Parts: sequence; structure tokens; C-alpha cells
Amino acid sequence: MSESDSFTVETDKCLQALNSLALPAKASHFCTLSEFHHIKQALDFAKTNDLNVIPLGAGSNIVLASNLTGLVLSLKLLGITEQKDNRSNNDTVDVTFGAGENWHNAVIYTLKKGWYGLENLSLIPGNTGAAAIQNIGAYGVELADMLVSLKAVDIESGALLNLMNEDCKFGYRDSIFKQSLKDKCIITEITLRLTKTPMVNLDYPALREYFSESTKLPSPMLVSDAVCDIRRSKLPDPKELPNVGSFFKNPIVSAETLGRIHKEHSAPDIDLPQYLQDDGNIKIPAAWLVEYCKLKGFRHGSVGVHKDQALVLVNYNDVEGSDSAREILQLAEEIQRTIKTEFGIDLEVEPRIYGSV
Repeated sequence: MSESDSFTVETDKCLQALNSLALPAKASHFCTLSEFHHIKQALDFAKTNDLNVIPLGAGSNIVLASNLTGLVLSLKLLGITEQKDNRSNNDTVDVTFGAGENWHNAVIYTLKKGWYGLENLSLIPGNTGAAAIQNIGAYGVELADMLVSLKAVDIESGALLNLMNEDCKFGYRDSIFKQSLKDKCIITEITLRLTKTPMVNLDYPALREYFSESTKLPSPMLVSDAVCDIRRSKLPDPKELPNVGSFFKNPIVSAETLGRIHKEHSAPDIDLPQYLQDDGNIKIPAAWLVEYCKLKGFRHGSVGVHKDQALVLVNYNDVEGSDSAREILQLAEEIQRTIKTEFGIDLEVEPRIYGSV
């Protein structure tokens, strides 16, 4: 162990409890960053010892395929602060979140404060910093809709970066932090613009159905409760059955590709849901594709596709001596091959994969 101030580096750290798939990977070096000045200490330690820097986040959207060689960072920067500014719009409020804040807890905190807009994103696992990397979205809302700016530290130089929304190059479950800035910076805080006036978004069919018998518009807190109920009914709790939520992104295809699929799979054999995008392309549910190929509930060694949710790969961890990391990647590749063969569509993995088997 190396220690400086309250900054501590552990060696040969088991990460099984720190990733929601419960994969038994280890980190050669590991530290928790609970104060901003710990970041500089961590970067200095990594440079002195010639180590790669690997931000881990909350471990809810990663697959640890092998042991990690480098300095793995667990960011615990906390704090939620209302920004006092001179903007004339009194109907909105800018709120800054430390990157280590639990996302769902942050959502509930804002709702209790009377700051609205995040209710549709309730119960998404992970921390606020990772939410920006992933551009999390659910039930018709994306983080990019509300993000004003964020701060980050450049891993190479240690410089503080201030990025506005447009700098982040947000896309569908995508951002600059998964592209040109991948592995190059550590997000320390994000600032979101929320509204003080309740304006709920019930555009998503499941939410409309949930409130179909209601005679009045639900409050944002009730929408949050509904989202939690719907998510719990569809997604297994990682604490009970290890998983990373949706393992594949919903593919976006051209009208020509959709036409070919319909031609090759004539009705009534196929009733493929489709969602028209602003650019004329069509988003189709990856879960529907997996289920059509009869892979829901499929087992591969100690892992499998969840019996009720075709997009969720789970680690049953019930086969002695099994290599669950290898098996989860083998299962994902088999699903991708099957969908490619059946529909000619490439399914893209949503979680970040570290290492290889």
C-alpha cells in the first residue's frame, strides 16, 4: 500500500463487488477519490509508476473481461449545489452534481427540491459522471436534453476542462467521452438545467398505459414512481442477479434496410416495432430481434439471457469452475452472429468492455 494524506493506493484489488456483473477481475492498483485534490495525487502516482489510468465509475455499465493493469479509479466526488446566477428566467434552475453522486438518489433529491425534468430517468444505475459519458436515456428523455456544462480533468496534463453541451457531441448512448476523449479525462461534475414548473413527459407508450385510467396529469414524483415500477417489472436487480441492464443498443437502420427485412420476413410472420427518427432513419428494438430469434432465456454455462428481458444478459454464477467473463462475451457474440444472419443487422454492445479473454 502507498499512502499520501488520505489518498491510498491498494494493490491486487478484487473488483467483483465493484461491478454489477459480479465478474471476479482484479486491479493491479486501485484508489478511491473522495476529494478533488486526490485526482492530482492519483495522476502523479500513475505517472511516477508508469501506470495507465482507468476510471471505473460505479461499475454498472462495464464488463471486466480480464484483470486490469493500471491505476483503477473509483470516483466518489459528492455534492449537489444550486447555482445562483443572474439569468432572467426564474422558471429554471441550474444544478451542479459531483460526478460520484448516485444517479437515482440525485433524481429523487431534485424532485424533493421542486426541480423537475429528471423523473423519466429514475432508477438508472450508476453515477452522475458516467451518465454524461453514456448520455443516459429512458422513456423519451435523454441527459443531453438538460446538460448545460461539465468539468473534467485531462489525464495527461492535469488541466481542468470546462465543456459546454455542444462540446460533448452527444448522440444516442454516445458522447465525445466514448470517442475522441475516450480514456483521456476524468469528469468531476456536471451541471443540468431543470425546471421549477412541473411539466411531465408521457410520450413513451408504457408511461401512457401506466396512467391510462388517471383523470388528471400525474405529478413528476408520480411519474418517477411509475418509471421505477416499470423498470423493476422489466429489469432484474443486479444485487440479486448480476447484470448491466441493456447489453445491446437499439439499432437504427435505413428505410431501405427495413424494407428488405419486411420483404424477407413477410407478414404475419413479422410484426417489427419501429420508431421513425428525425433524420428519416428508423430505430428498432434490439430486444424484439433477440426474442424473435428465440434467444430469450437461453443459457450458456453460468450466464444467460434473462427469461423475461431479452436485452439483459445475466451472470447466474452457478456453475463451479466456470469463467463467467469469457462466457458473457461468448454469449454476446453468439447473439450478434444470430441477429446478423437473420436480419443483416449489426448489434452494438452498450456497456464498456475492459480487457479481453
